[in-house]
Amino acid sequence: MPRQNRVTPLGELVAHPARGLVYGNRGCLHDADGRIRRHHATRRWIACRLDFKGWHRAPLMQPGKFTELFFLDEATAFSAGHRPCALCRRADYKRFLALLGETGADAVDLRLHGERVHHHEASFDGLPDGAFVLHEDEPHLVLADELLRWTPGGYDRRVRRPVGRAHVVTAPSFLIVLASGWRGEVQLLHPSASR
Repeated sequence: MPRQNRVTPLGELVAHPARGLVYGNRGCLHDADGRIRRHHATRRWIACRLDFKGWHRAPLMQPGKFTELFFLDEATAFSAGHRPCALCRRADYKRFLALLGETGADAVDLRLHGERVHHHEASFDGLPDGAFVLHEDEPHLVLADELLRWTPGGYDRRVRRPVGRAHVVTAPSFLIVLASGWRGEVQLLHPSASR
């Protein structure tokens, strides 16, 4: 049975067998039986590499330890509010801070925490590739002149990018990073985005 530790672009935790390409955490969210009991436990929400120095945690969701989370790709992690890890993705972390003009984890995490739950309106034509919007009440990835519907296993339905205003899910700081042409140590987009 899949665990409830797959993260949507809206930051929600769902149970699904797809693991995704990015790993991360936001503190201990589960109880001793592995049931999710809270949305977050800290402001430090990070996105990590799946593999680093051969480290492997087993079993997942150990009592009293952080909850292992999985994201389809880095665009999903960004939309959910997770920044690059300072340990396993040091170069990405430093570049992320530089793009935002921040000097350390505490400052950037405080900034991101204030932006996470506030969706906003913006023009569709000003959104960078990798941003997420709500389209027909579902998260869609912005990619070139299309919107791709997000699912836990990949992107499926494509529609032409509308004109006018968008209900943007990705927080403003992450839009700055994406607009820079961001390419990090984990995949920005799941392979299904290129089909």
